[in-house]
Amino acid sequence: MRVMLVDDDYGRMALLRQALLSGGNEVVAQLSPADDLLHAVSQCQPDVILIEVDSPSRDTLESLGQINRDRPRPIVLFASQSDADTARRAMRAGVSAYVVDGMSSSRLKSVIDVAIARFDEHQALRKELAETKTRLADRRDVDRAKGVLMQRRKLTETEAYELLRKMAMDRNVKIGDAARSLLAAAELL
Repeated sequence: MRVMLVDDDYGRMALLRQALLSGGNEVVAQLSPADDLLHAVSQCQPDVILIEVDSPSRDTLESLGQINRDRPRPIVLFASQSDADTARRAMRAGVSAYVVDGMSSSRLKSVIDVAIARFDEHQALRKELAETKTRLADRRDVDRAKGVLMQRRKLTETEAYELLRKMAMDRNVKIGDAARSLLAAAELL
C-alpha cells in the first residue's frame, strides 16, 4: 500500500515510517502539516494518508476537506489530544479514522483497514446519492418536457412520453438529456 505520512515531529514520523515499512507498505511522501497536502496527494497518488499531530489545526482540517472533495482517499488522523468539536470537524473534513492518544504500531494495520473500509462505504454512499439526484432531476425534466409536448402538440401523457423516448433513442442520448434539450428549445421559442 502506498502511504503518505504527515507529521510535524520528525522523530515520531521516523517511527511511523519504520512501522509501515516493516508491514510491507511503501511510504511515498513525508510531509509537515504546513505543506501543500493537496498538491502532494496529486503528485504522489497515495492509497492512504496518515497524519499524526498533537491536535489538528484549522488549516490542516481545511486541507483535508479539499483532499476529500478533489482527490478522495482514506485518511487516518492520530491525535495526542482532542475534544468533541475537533473530532466532528475532522470527520466533516473527510477523516476516515480519528484515533486519540497517538499511534501504536501494534494496532496500525487494523486502524488502516478500518479506515479503508469506512472510506469505501462512504464513497459508495456518495455515488448512490449522486445517482439518485441525477435520476430525480431526469424525472423532473422528463415530466416538464412531457407537459410541454402535451400542451403544444395536444398529446396524451403516454404519447408525449413515447415521442420523448423516440427523440432520445434517435439521438442516442439518455431520456433526461433529451428532455433538457427539448425544454431549452421550448424556452427559445
